[in-house]
Amino acid sequence: MSSAAYGFAPANLQAAGDGEVDHGRASRDRRAGRGPLGPAARRQAAGRRSLQLHLSLSSARPSQHHRQPRRDRRPRPRDPDVAWDHLAWDDRLEALLSQAQAVCFGTLAQRHAASRATIQRALRAARNALVVYDINLRQHFYDREVIEASLTASRWAKLNEDELEVLRPLLGLEGTTSSELLASLRRRYDLEVIALTRGERGCLVQAEDEEVSVPGVRVQVVDTVGAGDAFTAGLLACVLEGKSLADAAGFANRLAARVAASPGGTPTIRRADLMP
Repeated sequence: MSSAAYGFAPANLQAAGDGEVDHGRASRDRRAGRGPLGPAARRQAAGRRSLQLHLSLSSARPSQHHRQPRRDRRPRPRDPDVAWDHLAWDDRLEALLSQAQAVCFGTLAQRHAASRATIQRALRAARNALVVYDINLRQHFYDREVIEASLTASRWAKLNEDELEVLRPLLGLEGTTSSELLASLRRRYDLEVIALTRGERGCLVQAEDEEVSVPGVRVQVVDTVGAGDAFTAGLLACVLEGKSLADAAGFANRLAARVAASPGGTPTIRRADLMP
């Protein structure tokens, strides 16, 4: 992966089984069992050719080229006030979310109380879903309370190296290496899987009984927007299909690299072109 920093809010997550990947959506039935996906769910998911989007709650993001969390958290004179700060609940979402297989959400879209309340209600409605939290810290639009509530509501979490460095003192994580810090975060919030994107150095994905380190893919970076979304979508889609965590991490890494090497945040990419 390129040295450019990325790790973006979960925009529209989609993964089409073995056709084209237009990373926008994914869903899953929750099943009992050990590991990132229970054995029963793995068998069921393996027979599905495609994964369909049920809901996306977080998409637009302030325009910052490097997308790194802002360590100076003093309020700015005026904070952005845009449409996705005011997501309103729609009762039709209740039935939709109750059938969702997976729901992905982030920190940034919760910066306003209105959207935060809607997202939290959506997570409660998605009681059977695999909830994935993208810890997308942007500027000063985050605090410990929101992050901890989001982690507690989730089964998976994804973050980048800059965000891990912010969480280390903010949450008092224990350890010195990335692996130790991820383990501290995972155990404290009872996460099944936690994924760390490391730019040009690839990714580190950790579960209770497994840790996978995947080296980076060398590409000519064109546009990093959407690369983090693509990683999350690729990882989730492969696990839902019954693939191993190692295979899922490798695919997610290649997909994110291809997105970073393409113009625009949602390029159409053939899955066949991502085979190792």
